[in-house]
Amino acid sequence: MNPVIMVLTLFAGGYLLGSIPFGLILTRMAGATDPRGIGSGSIGATNVLRTGRKGLAALTLLLDAAKAAIAALTAGAIAGPNAALLAAAGAFVGHLFPIWLGFKGGKGVAVYVGILLGLFWPGLLFFAAVWLIVAYARRYSSLAALTASLLTPFFVWSQGRTELAALCAFLTLLLFFMHRTNIQRLLSGTESRIGQKAKETVG
Repeated sequence: MNPVIMVLTLFAGGYLLGSIPFGLILTRMAGATDPRGIGSGSIGATNVLRTGRKGLAALTLLLDAAKAAIAALTAGAIAGPNAALLAAAGAFVGHLFPIWLGFKGGKGVAVYVGILLGLFWPGLLFFAAVWLIVAYARRYSSLAALTASLLTPFFVWSQGRTELAALCAFLTLLLFFMHRTNIQRLLSGTESRIGQKAKETVG
């Protein structure tokens, strides 16, 4: 297969899998509040939690992580480690910008976790440890995720996984971009804390 077509195919496959909006699907099936109308307006697990449905939030987290891990592992098994990185990047972009929802999706934390799960589990343990420490200390999910994603590429690089570290750095940049309004709210002191049910409607 032509290398360009191979790259596009791997990325597109990851994108399509990553673009499945589990947060929206689950809340609709359960008759819960549409997460796009509360909190940050995201379809990710943190915003699903703001509907007050902890079980749905946990399932959203698991499925969003799983779709990224499956994309990376499948591509890697078929065409090698570079293919896994391409599919992982596609899954991340698909989650952030799903074609089915007008390119307005989640913020990428669960998919970041899924990529680490599929490609380098010690990186996942590091990410989770940082997230838990910051979340416990400050009670802000967004701050915990931003801190964990900022430090993870350095940890992955220190373990000799240069290519994956570069991918993680790219994903971190995208994650920061998607959390730009969260960053503004953190700075202004108006960000919702973990466990707080956000009732405000997104404009």
